[in-house]
Amino acid sequence: MVHRLKSDIPGIGAHPTQHIQEQVRDKRLDLSKVIGLLEDPLTTNLKEKHLFVLRKLLNRNPAGFLLKELTDISRILSLCAEKATDHPEYASFLCEALKICRLPFLQQKTTDEQHFAQEAAEFLSSICYLMRIPDPDVRRCVVEAVQSFFCSGIPPKPPDGLRPTRPGYRQQLLKHSDVPKLLLLSMSGLEDQPFKLQLLQTLQILSRSSDDICASVLDERGAESICLHMNEPDPSAQVLLCSSEILWNLLEGGMKEEVIAQLSSLECVLSLKESFLFLLEKASQRWERQLRNQLLMIATLIAEASSSVLVESLFAKLLVGLLTFPERNPPYSSDGLQLRQLLLNLLVFLCRDPAALQILREEQVMLHLLSLANPDGDQERSSAQQEELQLQALGAVSCLAPLLLDDYVFCRGNTQLLLLLDRCVGTGDCFSQGFHGNGGGRTRAKLRGCIRALRAVTSLGEASVNQNLCEQRAFHQLLGVLIQLQAGCEEQDVVVVEMMSDIQWILSELCESDARAKEQFGSGGVEMVVNFLKRGSEKFYSGLGHNRLLLSTVDCVWSCVVGSDATEDYLLAKQGASLLLDLLRASPRCVHGVVLATLLDLCDNPNTRSQILSWRDTDGQTAPRILLELWRDEEEELGVLRDQHGRIKDPKKPILTHLQQEVSGGSSFPADSPSAAVLEVSENLRAKIYLIFCCLGFQELPGLSAEDFFTLSIVRRYLNFKVGEVWDEVSRELVLEGTRLTSSDEEALRSICETSEETARRVMEEQSDILEQQQSVELHEEMVAYAEMKSHWKQQELTAQSWKNYVSRTSAYSVLKVSCSQTPKDSKDGRRCYDGHLGPGSSAQEVKVQRKEQVEWSRPTPEDGGAAGPPAEDFITHFLSAENGDILGLRGLNVKMARTSIRPDQNQESRTESD
Repeated sequence: MVHRLKSDIPGIGAHPTQHIQEQVRDKRLDLSKVIGLLEDPLTTNLKEKHLFVLRKLLNRNPAGFLLKELTDISRILSLCAEKATDHPEYASFLCEALKICRLPFLQQKTTDEQHFAQEAAEFLSSICYLMRIPDPDVRRCVVEAVQSFFCSGIPPKPPDGLRPTRPGYRQQLLKHSDVPKLLLLSMSGLEDQPFKLQLLQTLQILSRSSDDICASVLDERGAESICLHMNEPDPSAQVLLCSSEILWNLLEGGMKEEVIAQLSSLECVLSLKESFLFLLEKASQRWERQLRNQLLMIATLIAEASSSVLVESLFAKLLVGLLTFPERNPPYSSDGLQLRQLLLNLLVFLCRDPAALQILREEQVMLHLLSLANPDGDQERSSAQQEELQLQALGAVSCLAPLLLDDYVFCRGNTQLLLLLDRCVGTGDCFSQGFHGNGGGRTRAKLRGCIRALRAVTSLGEASVNQNLCEQRAFHQLLGVLIQLQAGCEEQDVVVVEMMSDIQWILSELCESDARAKEQFGSGGVEMVVNFLKRGSEKFYSGLGHNRLLLSTVDCVWSCVVGSDATEDYLLAKQGASLLLDLLRASPRCVHGVVLATLLDLCDNPNTRSQILSWRDTDGQTAPRILLELWRDEEEELGVLRDQHGRIKDPKKPILTHLQQEVSGGSSFPADSPSAAVLEVSENLRAKIYLIFCCLGFQELPGLSAEDFFTLSIVRRYLNFKVGEVWDEVSRELVLEGTRLTSSDEEALRSICETSEETARRVMEEQSDILEQQQSVELHEEMVAYAEMKSHWKQQELTAQSWKNYVSRTSAYSVLKVSCSQTPKDSKDGRRCYDGHLGPGSSAQEVKVQRKEQVEWSRPTPEDGGAAGPPAEDFITHFLSAENGDILGLRGLNVKMARTSIRPDQNQESRTESD
């Protein structure tokens, strides 16, 4: 009573907003008491009381449930679900509660979304647990509640102090909940067909929304479950449509391998087969035909992973038979054309299974493909449809012809392809720009498919098939196409580059083991190869296919030219060996092996050696020097031990690689596998370089430096060192296997190993001699350079002294007086000088004449250029030779020099001086 009286009196100083919030809080129920009411054994049977409280709970949450109360509400829903089995009245409460669950959750604070995210996700899972209740209304409300998460409606206005969560909040919570799994598991127990369709539509929405949801469905083998239930009775085919969409959503959700693995069971393939037959017979609308094609695409994906299950279920035989009888599907609609294309694409994957090949033979697939690839004329389909099927058939022929070679030969496949090739070239449109567009682009696409098919057949190396092509003059036809492609198209065209490289591979296969075909290659083929070699390797890494074109060109030289004397001579006349060396110099390291192999085989021609030795690159380096440089680069890559000058560092390991050193300490090699020393020969360039030098010789090679001579001495003994490595491996194998040799065998083995080591030591001594000679030559050149410098400075000193003497005679009186007292004589500079006195009895006239001559002599001559500067040099000095004398150093060096006049009006003779 006291409390009631006081409650009518408003509090003094209370804030109005706080009072409103307290009223809102009072209106909300204490959910813990509700849970206690439902769980307490004393009140568990008070059904009316329960329903009254639950109805009160719904009436007080008309705008949605509060985030912080979701855990208690989830517990209340679970308790009501347990009671709904015996008391259907609780089911009506669940339906009303699920309708409220369609509304967004309410939050009091901005951080409530993040703070209660886990509780909200568990609440969504608890909603789907209600699917175990057999009541159809509850199940339908659950599905509708999940679908409402993806609907954008206007929620009712929440109470004051609360606000709804953001629109995508519940969709984000679905990724972390068990809603997709629970809906999928509940589908197996449903018998109501309309509701099952609604459930499939919900799963379709969920699988389309997130990849995480797709992964959650696949964890419960959802693809297999959907596929097994897709053939349930449904005249409208909506269940089949939704099932197909769900499967495609799972495939696009990033888990393609897992989906195909679940669909590859025999039961799933039989279900797909049944659905496909149903749509094949009953499809009348376009969406039904599209659904049929979708199922065929799923079957193709299964065949790509493993086609054996399609063969076992006879689904493959059905599809192949459908392809070979086109009247079952008139090719007038786009859906029908797509069906034919999908069937042709399916053949590419079926041919991987040997069991499927027998089906392809029985259904005469090769005959049908060749008729599509080279049709005589079909009035039932348009030209565009015909070209689409023609391109698809050519792609299938290139895959199936190597596997069905007998059928290919029986159907005269070579003839059909050559006729199509001639027809494409005859139009002249295949050399224009464009690809899958109208006109020349389609023709060029057919030419490309035809060349691919021919390459697939010739790559088998079947003599009868290749001989049949040669008999039909395919050689000249392909060579003509290649020359036209080379002349009429740009190098930036990826398709043209691919076709040119494919044709070169075909020519190589035809000529590799046929001497007559090499003769047919002739001068026209050599001209083509030379033109391609002149392009070089600048665009090797352009990404346009020029790397394949370069390799096919070199292979074409080896297969079509080498081995025929006539074509080899013509290639050498066109500087073919020089072009290969240019390519070797400029190409990347990955091409060096094939270029050296081709050059080595070409060295069998006696005219090759002179062309190789006379070759020079842009820097003036010779071919032997380039080969020795490649040898050093190869040894550096292999980790061979060398000192700073490139000499042998360890005589016991003269050419041993780093990999051989690692393998040498391991276990023994099997008897049927090559050892490391033998295997190393075919894995690097050293053996090829050694054999080329065997053809060129090891003496009188031009343009080599001292470092090159070091390397050449190793190359010359390469075979001896390699034999020593093999015997060393034999010795280690015997030790590892515990085999004891006889005394004579042991002595012979030790002698062989010591011989190899002794050879290495002799090479080291030879390299030391080369190094000493090189150092001596360098010292001699250095001394000559110093002698030239000394001669130059001495000449400058003589010139300066001559000028100094001249100035003294003309400007210093004391010097002039002394010089005049002397008798006339020739001075060093070519002028007359007097001794300064007259003899007894000299007359005054003679004295006067003598003074005039002295005055004239003292005046500067025109040759001196006046007294303004030093006299110009009248000669230049040339260094002739230098010889070592008995005294060490520069003082014992005898140098001979010559001076030549540089004045045009004098013929001064050269004079030689010795210092």
